[in-house]
Amino acid sequence: MRPGVRVGVDVGSVRVGVALSDPDGILATPETTLARDEQGGSDLEALAALVLERAAVEVVVGLPLSLSGEESHAAATARAYAGALAGRVAPVPVRLVDERLTTVDAHRGLRASGVGGRRARQVVDQAAAVLILQGALDLERGSGRPPGETVTRRTPRTAGRKPRTKDRDR
Repeated sequence: MRPGVRVGVDVGSVRVGVALSDPDGILATPETTLARDEQGGSDLEALAALVLERAAVEVVVGLPLSLSGEESHAAATARAYAGALAGRVAPVPVRLVDERLTTVDAHRGLRASGVGGRRARQVVDQAAAVLILQGALDLERGSGRPPGETVTRRTPRTAGRKPRTKDRDR
């Protein structure tokens, strides 16, 4: 198991849940919920600052695949968010991991512990981020390999552009 703090992220349309691991990478705990800021990116900036402040060795972003394993609009949103985050936290790697049903499981767990209604909405994203990160930690501990897929850095200048096919110097 690689040592170091990891950050878990649950990307929603309204909020972004954040969880942290302990320095040994064993246990995930809730950290915060950020308001999603699609226009200004203040959520991405706050997340990047947290990664730097905690000297995180990796960020794990949940990829909400459908039950059949297909990617939906929510998965595309998570991919884009992870790409934008990777551009802000480089050289810290950002990884996407399958997070099917984590929000459903988080709601269930909160209800079972007596947290419901408005209070549940405030913490469900953190609880989902904990499930995403804990799953990634457990997977790595079991396999000895980092979980999921590495996200390539995406910057606004290169986003959506095709790679150059010929060398400019020739």
